Amino acid sequence: MLVTKNLVPGESVYGEKRISIEGGVDGTKVEYRVWNPFRSKLAAGVLGGLDNIYIKPGAKVLYLGAASGTSVSHVADIVGPEGTVYAVEFSPRSGRDLINMAKKRTNVIPIVEDARLPNRYRMLLSIVDVIFADVAQPDQARIVVYNAQYFLKDGGHCVVSIKASCIDSTAPPDTVFAGEVEKLREGQFKPLEQVTLEPYERDHAMVSAVYQRHVKHN
Repeated sequence: MLVTKNLVPGESVYGEKRISIEGGVDGTKVEYRVWNPFRSKLAAGVLGGLDNIYIKPGAKVLYLGAASGTSVSHVADIVGPEGTVYAVEFSPRSGRDLINMAKKRTNVIPIVEDARLPNRYRMLLSIVDVIFADVAQPDQARIVVYNAQYFLKDGGHCVVSIKASCIDSTAPPDTVFAGEVEKLREGQFKPLEQVTLEPYERDHAMVSAVYQRHVKHN
């Protein structure tokens, strides 16, 4: 079971189960929230075998494709009060849920904008340590590279969820995944890990890479 330490004890975000255990300061309990891999591709990546998602306490994370904020809320738990999650979502309807979630989790900066146009939100961000992307668009790799050029520190990381059918529904998934990794490489990322998201998602992969802003990858 995967859990994150609840940043806002006593509150669920989307009806997820909460677990309290002894061991807090002065005999208090510590509350955790269950992170369901069937509802979160990032959780599926962790349970699918990614050794490192590079999201840790104090990190600044740019989350592209935030939807209504269910996974974002767990990322906010992980980075904690010293970290920040810049959560970008294009859909106004999902954006409303995201904004409501961020009222309690004040380390989340909700941005209802198009991830293809990072210049529209550049004034809201500082340089980030990690980009997580789940935008399910045919040009997702380009979107990640473009945002990295604006916001990702040299030596920072990206973690990208790739849905094969969104990119090319006629090609075998492995071929699609390899093509997306190559696009990241061309965008000055060095690929590190790749896992499939089975059994949680079909024909999905998750890729991690390190950004080498000043290195040309052939």
